[in-house]
Amino acid sequence: MVLSRRLTILALCIAISGLAAGGLYAQLESGERGILPIDSSGTLEITGIKVDVGGKTAAEARFNGWRIAQREGFKALWAKQHKRPISEAPSLNDSVLDTLVSSIIVEKEQIGPNRYIAQLGILFDRARAGEMLGFSGLQRRSAAMMLIPVFQTAGTLTTVERRNPWQRAWAQFRTSQSPIDYVRVSGLGPDPLLINAAQTRRPGRAWWRNVLDYYGAADILIAEVTLHRAYPGGPAVARFIGRHGADGTILGGFTLRAKDSADLPRMMAEGVERMDHLFTNSLAAGLLVRDTSLITVEPPPPVEEELPPVEVAARLVQIQVITPNEQVFASVVGEIRGVPGVVSVAPRSTAIGGWSLLLVNYRGSNGALGGALQARGWNVAYVGATLRLTPAVPSAPPAQPQPQPAQPAQQPSAEPPGNPQ
Repeated sequence: MVLSRRLTILALCIAISGLAAGGLYAQLESGERGILPIDSSGTLEITGIKVDVGGKTAAEARFNGWRIAQREGFKALWAKQHKRPISEAPSLNDSVLDTLVSSIIVEKEQIGPNRYIAQLGILFDRARAGEMLGFSGLQRRSAAMMLIPVFQTAGTLTTVERRNPWQRAWAQFRTSQSPIDYVRVSGLGPDPLLINAAQTRRPGRAWWRNVLDYYGAADILIAEVTLHRAYPGGPAVARFIGRHGADGTILGGFTLRAKDSADLPRMMAEGVERMDHLFTNSLAAGLLVRDTSLITVEPPPPVEEELPPVEVAARLVQIQVITPNEQVFASVVGEIRGVPGVVSVAPRSTAIGGWSLLLVNYRGSNGALGGALQARGWNVAYVGATLRLTPAVPSAPPAQPQPQPAQPAQQPSAEPPGNPQ
């Protein structure tokens, strides 16, 4: 069903583009669109660390600045995780920090003969730094949310049809630390036809169900920004609004300002951070309730009565599974291959420390495969036509009975039996 729906959507895109080639050519051309989202499943990020340090040479000053940024970055990330003052954060020596830091992002820098002034970001390896920072266990996350960034300026609405600073800011946002499970589009392939500004104004559920099923999402989040410039290259004011669902229910909004065009990327990055907080607070408040009209009808449960064997053609089933490490990933693939009726298992995308995506060639229905995996100890949730697996929590063992103390032997009475006088 997943494959047939995707083929149907692609066929519709080709047909539409053929009927209206002149009007849709700007949406299909690939010269000025396509910003691939970064993969942040294995990193923890802290940004905006300012350093001003000297050294005997320019290289030594830069090295000293990076050392200071690593120390301050770890403390800032620890304080953010524990919601405590940065002064209480532990201090690690440089040799330990070198093993935890994945990379250093240079946001701004000025290098002199013996001085280094910069604004840096630090990426920590999640697997190595997670235990020291208190990232233990699996983070509770939302359902898969299709994110649609809508950018409006000079009366023109765009999403991924053209490259714009709002989509770029979302593509550069590291989603691993957010409770929202974002599904971001790049703008390549049929994205401009399926995810565009006009689509966000259409309430029709049938097309929305097909689009969500195509991208493996369960619900919709719309992040809108309207940019007003005083004059080209000058100050700008942006109004941000967050919406939810096919009806575009408003969750909240805020306003930010940029002093000039050079300050625009900073404003958009801050807008993404605040929009993520808005969505996170809405999730915590129970506002991101899934619209039941967007739920694809689940396949019927497998028939339990015995039927004569019928040769069933294999079909592709998409499975999302949490994979905290490579051992669990290999174990999950092997366990799925052992399910009767599974012809092959191929990884579509691997995210160690996050959700990996598998394509399973299976002889049977989605419900039958889900039932077989539940019998093997997995919790199975249906996200459209995608199966999402999480390990079942084992029940606590029953309490052991406590031994009863031995009763003391009854002492014989000193008085002879009989009625008292």
